Amino acid sequence: MPIDKNDGYNSPLSSRYASREMQYLFSPNMKFRTWRRLWIALAETEKELGLPITDEQIEQMKANAENINYDVAAEYEKKLRHDVMAHVYAFGEQCPAAKPIIHLGATSCYVGDNTDIITMYEALKLVRKKVVNVIKQLNDFAKEHRDLPTLAFTHFQSAQPTTVGKRATLWMQELLLDLDEIEHQINKLALLGSKGTTGTQASFLELFDGDHTKVKAAERMIAEKMGFSKCYPVSGQTYSRKVDSQVLNVLSGVAQSAHKFSNDIRLLQHLKEVEEPFEKNQIGSSAMAYKRNPMRSERIAALSRFVMVDVLNPAITSATQWFERTLDDSANKRLSVAEAFLATDAVLELYLNVSQGLVVYPKVIEKRLFSELPFMATENIMMDAVKAGGDRQELHERIRRHSMAAAAHVKQEGKENNLLELIAADASFNLSLEHLQALLKPENYVGRAKEQVDDFLQSEVAPVLAKYKDELGVKADIFV
Repeated sequence: MPIDKNDGYNSPLSSRYASREMQYLFSPNMKFRTWRRLWIALAETEKELGLPITDEQIEQMKANAENINYDVAAEYEKKLRHDVMAHVYAFGEQCPAAKPIIHLGATSCYVGDNTDIITMYEALKLVRKKVVNVIKQLNDFAKEHRDLPTLAFTHFQSAQPTTVGKRATLWMQELLLDLDEIEHQINKLALLGSKGTTGTQASFLELFDGDHTKVKAAERMIAEKMGFSKCYPVSGQTYSRKVDSQVLNVLSGVAQSAHKFSNDIRLLQHLKEVEEPFEKNQIGSSAMAYKRNPMRSERIAALSRFVMVDVLNPAITSATQWFERTLDDSANKRLSVAEAFLATDAVLELYLNVSQGLVVYPKVIEKRLFSELPFMATENIMMDAVKAGGDRQELHERIRRHSMAAAAHVKQEGKENNLLELIAADASFNLSLEHLQALLKPENYVGRAKEQVDDFLQSEVAPVLAKYKDELGVKADIFV
């Protein structure tokens, strides 16, 4: 009976969320093509250092570097129960002249671990590219709304005003911190190299007749052929699994930043001040047709939590390795590292999409700001009243009482804030309602918010955008 493809599990990371670009990095083609590139680099290096390997053998390997005979490898793996040797034999069938020298002196981790490092290296570069593009989107947003006053919140309670643009700089600053960590990891990643079965390079020392210089040179040459400047100086059979832990901690940082942004957008959308994009035919609720739910921001939060929790996997794996190697890392690593990158990629795709389509409602922002601004203007009001002959201490107490009355007017009676009217009616202040209303200029209460935006974009963001100008222009369309 034919197998229905819909009868099996399909990861939403590959079917719904992650980009094709990131999916390729964790695909069989990427993995096994890299294995073959490593075998070619090994053979070339061994030939260059004097081993009897022919040009014909290397050319046969190069001719089949990307032509993976998966069916043959699968048959060998059924018989051998070893994935690396299965692919060694499968590769050998395609290049019979090279069969005797494929994988010469190497252990499984030569292809497995080096490929994992190469994959994480490329995946980190893709994460970096998308982080930079999110920063560009937020940069443009902050610049556009640099001087739009808005109510700020501490404890999600009304606080001294800021600007919409200034709030966006807070999102950017966290991504800049993440970018520093991404760069750090990219720059410090090294290959396992050619360390042999327990990291001692004994097999290579045997191949090169005890010549330590050649053994050291081989590792350096392989790294260069694979585009790396260095290998880890020592290892067991594997590179330290702490590397995986450190890399995923970087992804967790990106997820934390994205989650914070998504929380803010969800709260702002509730306030109807700022909304994520909403398509013309998009349905917000299956029952409540009027709704515009922040579903993309909610998905950012959901996937970000997955990444943040996933960092426990490589942390525990690193902590529980035995001596020179134990295989309880492998199955966990295949899941935790790949899915962390795929989920982070999905988060950044969503972040890109939301940030490039944010909708701002200035009138709503203004209305909420003015409902609270009288409270924030009380210090200015008191100073003007003192200038008009009032007693500062007496006026402070009267403002306190009027503020309590106005708060009750709003909270208990559901009416508009009448603080200014109460103060204008109090002869102690000697200030007209018109004078008081003139004090309510939002721009007078945002401090240096717009100047901070300008300074931040110029000093912190502009150099980053200039550095990565060739990677800018990435857009994200979300269809599910």
